[in-house]
Amino acid sequence: MEQSTENKILIHACCGICSGYPISLLKELGYTPVVYFCNNNLDTKEEFEKRLEAQKVVCMYHWVNLIVEEYNHEEYLSAVKGLEKEPERGKRCDVCISQRLKKTSAKAKELGIKKFTTSLVISPHKSFEKISAIAKEIAGEQEFAAIDFKKKDGFLKTNKLSKELGIYRQNYCGCEFAKKHLLKENGYGM
Repeated sequence: MEQSTENKILIHACCGICSGYPISLLKELGYTPVVYFCNNNLDTKEEFEKRLEAQKVVCMYHWVNLIVEEYNHEEYLSAVKGLEKEPERGKRCDVCISQRLKKTSAKAKELGIKKFTTSLVISPHKSFEKISAIAKEIAGEQEFAAIDFKKKDGFLKTNKLSKELGIYRQNYCGCEFAKKHLLKENGYGM
């Protein structure tokens, strides 16, 4: 017997750390979350695999299904071509977010899931309003569930859970441009 898709929601997960609390909150709100790991922006296959392993631990902890999109960094690089020198949270980031959320909306449609959301909004470095606007613009037939996971100490809760689970904790958003920015910001040149 196939489970109804009425209460399902596809959550794009950028990493295990960021998705921990959002998954539990979605369950509290009455949803059945399905996690979609779609992150072509990650600078290396090794980084992709580390974050995926952490995501698997989080999904097992929450007893939720995980769908993994094949890693294709060239697709990301092609999308952001010409935007490499953009500042963090600039146009390059908008393109990156749009690319991943378009895939999330398309995957939700393919699976017959009406709603989708993203764990990206839990980061204090990301704008909930900006990400929600991008998602609503590209949603198509699917509905973007604009849930600000930062509220009610969401970022603190998700970090606490990731520490309890002992999962990999990265210190940059994911792309090589964010990594260079972080190194420069911390005085490592580049």
